[in-house]
Amino acid sequence: MIKAVVFDLDDTLISEREYIKSGFNAVCRKISSDYNLDYKSINKLINDLFSEDHKKVFNRLLDLLNIEYNLFYIKELVNLYRNHLPDITLYEDARHILNYLSIKGYKLGIITDGYAVAQRQKLRALNIENIFDCIIVTDELGREYWKPHEKSYKIMKEKLNVEFNEMIYVGDNINKDFVTANKLGIITIMINKSDRIYNIKFYNSDISYKSLYEIKNLRDLKKFI
Repeated sequence: MIKAVVFDLDDTLISEREYIKSGFNAVCRKISSDYNLDYKSINKLINDLFSEDHKKVFNRLLDLLNIEYNLFYIKELVNLYRNHLPDITLYEDARHILNYLSIKGYKLGIITDGYAVAQRQKLRALNIENIFDCIIVTDELGREYWKPHEKSYKIMKEKLNVEFNEMIYVGDNINKDFVTANKLGIITIMINKSDRIYNIKFYNSDISYKSLYEIKNLRDLKKFI
């Protein structure tokens, strides 16, 4: 009998693309202010650069703008990106299923990787902490405890006071979300949304990394509870 449903955050409950866009907006406002440049032009440029390649976007942007910079300025932009209060919302199907599960009395949790300050700012912007019985930001445990480490799943089990086989874990990243949960006996479900920011490929052809089930809309979780 399922008693708890635990979710990943990025590209599961929220759009990572929406978050990145919000972060880029904050960074572009700073650069346009610092160097008296047109914000809209910079914003279009940074998004085009990101579409081409996700790596070192700030460096490449400043290079194209012929702005001299040092490591300190890059760190300043990165910190702004991570610390800004993002303009994000829950996916529509996420809002629906969370409301449904809450009404039905299921225990709810989140396990999310990522820099702690950024993940906490996302949660603050969404104002959803009161919906969940337990939220684990793995970076607060230590970088070595990011998924697929088992620690967060074990903490979640204890906090929710359920057995592993009474939990569903919903995530999107086949490289890390399911392999440990599978080993622990948690029911794993992959949400495969078309707007995911990262094109995640199958991990080393190892079937243990695959989720037990796959859905394209979080409303379909109703089939498993």
